[in-house]
Amino acid sequence: MSKVTSVIEELVTPILEELKLELVDIEFVKEGRNWFLRVYIDTPEGGIDIDQCAIVSERLSLVLDEKDPIEQNYYLEVSSPGAERPLKKESDFEKAVGKFIYVKTYEPIKDMKEFQGYLKAYTEQGLELEVRIKTRKINITIEKEKIAKARLAIDFSS
Repeated sequence: MSKVTSVIEELVTPILEELKLELVDIEFVKEGRNWFLRVYIDTPEGGIDIDQCAIVSERLSLVLDEKDPIEQNYYLEVSSPGAERPLKKESDFEKAVGKFIYVKTYEPIKDMKEFQGYLKAYTEQGLELEVRIKTRKINITIEKEKIAKARLAIDFSS
């Protein structure tokens, strides 16, 4: 995690705890000539509305103006992670058991680096994913350290 995102996490966490909301992810990225600070939030049950995002945005903006931890100009965006929310923390994976997810790995497993399937299990070692290859379903085990990116996904095959 970059220095900026870790500082922002420290600043936004008390706001979210007070509102009983959950921090999903923080991005600080340059797109074109502009910098964007994106804070993705959700409720523990899943599902956030625009009013909750606006409240967090207003409160965080006040704290950012006061502390001024970012040197360059940027746009602040507070939003829902969407239907394809990232899976980063242990609790994210635990809640996703039984759901359809996308996983990208650092190195090939069975000659593939991208997988979509149902998360069957999540342990300290990694995850077990049921994927469909052509007409058959197989289980693939992916070790934690091999996971580059993971997120919920939408199953269009049903």
